[in-house]
Amino acid sequence: MSPFPRSRSSLLGVVAGVGAIGAATLAVRRRRVSERIRDYTTNVQRNAVPVDADLYERSDVEDLPAPVRRYFETVLRDGQPHVTQVRLTQTGQFRLGGADAAWHPLTASQIYSVSPPGYVWDADIELSPLVSARVLDAYVDGEGLLRANLLGAIPVASAGPNRQMSEAELQRYLSETPWFPTALLPAAGVSWEGIDDRTARASIADGDVTATGVFHFDEAGYLRRLTADRYRQDVDAVAPWVGQYMGYEGRDGMEIPTAAEVGWERADGTVPYWRGQITEIEYRTG
Repeated sequence: MSPFPRSRSSLLGVVAGVGAIGAATLAVRRRRVSERIRDYTTNVQRNAVPVDADLYERSDVEDLPAPVRRYFETVLRDGQPHVTQVRLTQTGQFRLGGADAAWHPLTASQIYSVSPPGYVWDADIELSPLVSARVLDAYVDGEGLLRANLLGAIPVASAGPNRQMSEAELQRYLSETPWFPTALLPAAGVSWEGIDDRTARASIADGDVTATGVFHFDEAGYLRRLTADRYRQDVDAVAPWVGQYMGYEGRDGMEIPTAAEVGWERADGTVPYWRGQITEIEYRTG
């Protein structure tokens, strides 16, 4: 899901118009954008409540499909506290357009709550040496939305809140829970359906908003890939969506992927649009 105009030429047109806006006006608009993002962040943190469960034990997953059970036995240890909130930073790359499009550096910070599910992704994407875009991608209070502002001040894209965006953003939440895997336990509201010895379907509901995805595990029990049908805002349609997980490392007693990549599946293969690495991650439990 691209958070920008569909073509680079339309984006350059916006850049050309920035010169007509004074520095003072830009500063005011940046401050307003920052305040809105701060408000969303505060809402997610304020609404978070503890997961209604004791410490994780292997017996909690004995009735789950075999690949899911192996996954939890691989990435969690007995006595693991349930994560309630997460804060992380990441670096990576993002691109506009298809497989031939250029990659742009990004840095981002993100916060999550598990109960209820929610997150705020606050990213800075360098479009050129002197031009960047601040992108908000969020699921807050049961609603999904996306906002992109050139130079942190000039709106260039907006989507949601609406039903399609809410489901798409809850789907993003589900895809990122491997960074805090206790959120994939049934106690955190996720249900599992076995498909075969290496795959299972996960589903989550937040009020009347739902999301599903097929999780693909390797023989050692690690999650390596997720596939789903997800709403794609730039074409206003549902499309096959793929996530890849790499670089597993230990964090606070859990094994998590520290690198990932996401893209849209096409007839000629997957076209990634985001790839990144976690630089820092902090958990709140209890």
